[in-house]
Amino acid sequence: MKGRGLQVSGSEQAALTEAWQQRWPDCDPVGHMLRGPYRDVWVRFHSLPGSKRYPEDESEYAVALGRYNAVLDELFAGMYVYVIRPIWTTGPDVPADASEARYWRTLLVADDPDPEFRTYCHLFVDRRPWQRGCIDGLLREVADDEVADVLITDVRMERIHHPYDGGADVFLPTPTERDRLRDRHTDWLSSHPAGL
Repeated sequence: MKGRGLQVSGSEQAALTEAWQQRWPDCDPVGHMLRGPYRDVWVRFHSLPGSKRYPEDESEYAVALGRYNAVLDELFAGMYVYVIRPIWTTGPDVPADASEARYWRTLLVADDPDPEFRTYCHLFVDRRPWQRGCIDGLLREVADDEVADVLITDVRMERIHHPYDGGADVFLPTPTERDRLRDRHTDWLSSHPAGL
């Protein structure tokens, strides 16, 4: 497998992988796959009133970014975070990443005897102090469905914020902590019985 661009060191790569495996052993670090095995610590918030999916003007972007950042502040204020950004390909070669993120690992997400139908997820990670607004550019890309399966997590990987186009899935250490966060933002919840 070819690697291009910045890479985490071997020891940091092992530490990241071990931290993930210790906390989330039933799922690879792929945002849309987490809800299945971790439903008991999951809550979904919608990013616009009325569960509207996509912002159409700057006032709606301000609402969506405000909701993303409000939850991110509650989860990570005063902490360092990892911003994990995937690049999806049909081949195992690691693509170049235009951001400052460093290559972490590659996952074979969909295996198939025919190489044309295989799907790889190449994970790039950036460690930074959390500050409100520090990833607004990325969050706008997510809101516009230009980027998918971004994960923001504390460095111990105990809490996960997975923004998507239309909202954010949040995974917390316990159902009690999940319930407290959910109850602070009841206006942002879905009316769907499954919370979707």
